[in-house]
Amino acid sequence: MTEKKYAAIVLAAGKGARMDSTVPKQYLELEGKPILYYSLLAFENSMVDEIILVAGKEDIEYCQKEIVEKYGFAKVSKVTAGGKERYHSVFSGLQELKREACVPDYVMIHDGARPLVDEAIILRSAEAVEEFQACVAGMPVKDTIKILDEYLFAVETPKREYVWQMQTPQTFEFSLIYEAYETLIHRENAGEVFHVTDDAMVAELICQKKVKLVEGSYRNIKITTPEDLKLAEVLLHIS
Repeated sequence: MTEKKYAAIVLAAGKGARMDSTVPKQYLELEGKPILYYSLLAFENSMVDEIILVAGKEDIEYCQKEIVEKYGFAKVSKVTAGGKERYHSVFSGLQELKREACVPDYVMIHDGARPLVDEAIILRSAEAVEEFQACVAGMPVKDTIKILDEYLFAVETPKREYVWQMQTPQTFEFSLIYEAYETLIHRENAGEVFHVTDDAMVAELICQKKVKLVEGSYRNIKITTPEDLKLAEVLLHIS
């Protein structure tokens, strides 16, 4: 890898409705610390130079005092407000980085509810992005997948070796993903409707950019349900 500047955008603006809790999932405790703590710690201890934390507007002060300052995350340069949808929150983070005097060469976009991301995943992502400009961590699915029609009948069974579940971080050359998101938001403001669920879709849709898949980890789970939280507690103790 070359000596390039890397930034990470960690997303913590979601509500986590499926957690059956009044507390947003990223702030629930995992072994005595907020889930978000572990996501930030992975990037704090990595080769990433800077972290932008995107939180709900009402949670900015809490994140700054009770997470960033409390745990000494020196690489978190800004806690900024997210938007209505995930892609609005990502663009908010990208805009913060764009305002800087030294804009990063590459950016890693990570869900704060994935606390078990590790150094190996981050390094593999960095190596891939410098070669391919866009990459996503993921893993092959373990189960057979069926494609359904609107009546819930199976109509296709894709080959399992070609089906991967997407994870984060999703890593991009900064200029590429910023242009993609800026165009997406501009077109949305002009009346177009988009249903994008990850950053790779934005690069693919707007820039027609092929996105390289890199090996993540089956440990790199997203905390979505109470069962996920219990699983994370177990995985945290498995080396």
